[in-house]
Amino acid sequence: MTISFSPGSIHGPHMHRGHYQEDLTGKAFDWGIARRLLQFLIPHKREMVTGFALMIVSSALALLAPYLVKKTFDDYIAVGNLIGLRWIALVAFVAYASDFFVTWRRRYILGQVGNNVLRAMRNQLFRHYQVLSMSYFDKHGTGSLISRMLSDIGVINDLLANGIIGMFSDALVLVSVSIVMFLMNPKLALLSLSVLPIMGVAAWRFGGKARVAYRTTREKVSVLTGRLAEDIGAMRVIQAFSEEDRTSQEFEQINRENRDANVAAQMLSASFTPVVEVLSVLATCIILWFGGRMVTSGEVTLGLIVAFLSYTARLFQPVLDISMIFTNWQAAMAGGERIMQILDTVPDIQDAPDAVALPSMEGHVVFDHVDFHYLPETPVLTDVSLEIKPGETMALVGPTGAGKTTIASLMVRFYDISDGAIMIAGVDIRKIKLDSLRTRLGVVPQEPFLFQGTIAYNIAFGRPDVTREEVVAAAKAANAHEFISRLPDGYDTEIQEGSSNLSLGQRQ
Repeated sequence: MTISFSPGSIHGPHMHRGHYQEDLTGKAFDWGIARRLLQFLIPHKREMVTGFALMIVSSALALLAPYLVKKTFDDYIAVGNLIGLRWIALVAFVAYASDFFVTWRRRYILGQVGNNVLRAMRNQLFRHYQVLSMSYFDKHGTGSLISRMLSDIGVINDLLANGIIGMFSDALVLVSVSIVMFLMNPKLALLSLSVLPIMGVAAWRFGGKARVAYRTTREKVSVLTGRLAEDIGAMRVIQAFSEEDRTSQEFEQINRENRDANVAAQMLSASFTPVVEVLSVLATCIILWFGGRMVTSGEVTLGLIVAFLSYTARLFQPVLDISMIFTNWQAAMAGGERIMQILDTVPDIQDAPDAVALPSMEGHVVFDHVDFHYLPETPVLTDVSLEIKPGETMALVGPTGAGKTTIASLMVRFYDISDGAIMIAGVDIRKIKLDSLRTRLGVVPQEPFLFQGTIAYNIAFGRPDVTREEVVAAAKAANAHEFISRLPDGYDTEIQEGSSNLSLGQRQ
């Protein structure tokens, strides 16, 4: 058995405190991403169709109310028809009550769809996290991955569950109201809608700036989440070195950048909303001025002017809503791009097409002239050869950074070697199915990690089907049974986050 390390060739992966910068396109609309996001709605197509139908009903009711107002003024109030007035008031009440029920039902259904989509997206992303290779997690910070799971999927869900139906609803109201206004009085309709081109230009300029602003907010949230997770996990070290002030200042800087990004995005929204409201007031003034003159000349009725004012109010609200949905679309495109980037990442470590189950576990391990590097041109192991025969115990001894942990990681295929071969029972581990390989190996990491759950759950983590007797036997073999028995709930003692209710020795 030989172990050889080339002088000067032992290095660890280059790490630094910072965050990974993704290479994203930042497109305002990417049909490829949009199509893949819409696939999450396919299992809920029945609910979406129901929501769409309720949206049409709601839009029709929105058209009915101003028409009833016109009828009230022209056909009943003007001629003193109290009986007709009573009936038209009853119809108006039914219309508004129906609109309330339809809107509530639509929001309830779409709310359910949203929560189901949110669950499905997070499940799929988490499953993909678990098949990604260790090299991916070496390059991407925890905060970035958590941000995708929580923040990015959240904004995507808002768009898929509510934004799409809302966008169609607003567009339908916008078109139908415009048509009704033209049918009622083309001249007054043209005057009322004359402000729409100005609004379109404002929306176009707003959208271009919003795309950049909302991408920036997604990145800043990612950095903030990562730094927060890191500092909380390192709180013992921070306090031990009395570095509370410095880490607080560094966190404050990151938090300030996050605040500035969000304020910039909100300022865009805040500046666009008044533009829509001013144009809405301008359209109202146009109706009052020109419509009032038309009423005095007998060209139109007072009821028509009141109806036009009501339709105008309903006309500009969809424009404002669509602009807000467009803002959500910008955030969803940025978030969707980041999510799809992860889902499209192919794990470096995969089963070969001809991979087989490990035929036996006699314990014969061979490293045959193995080379490995974490980064190109930076070798970690060079020409390493060793043999561990069945029943033999080997200890690797060497200075920090010599590659001891790397050798163990290569054997479990957390990483693949650059050259040479690693064989178990005479089979190259790259030809062994990952599940078969890893379930046959026992790994004790240098830094013990315990999951939130009972002690019994942690002991049986790799073998969830074992009996309590086997769990106790394993604890006795590890000399842990005695202290576990002294705990208040024994093997059913819940491990707190970060294993804070156990000492380091007990965790090991």
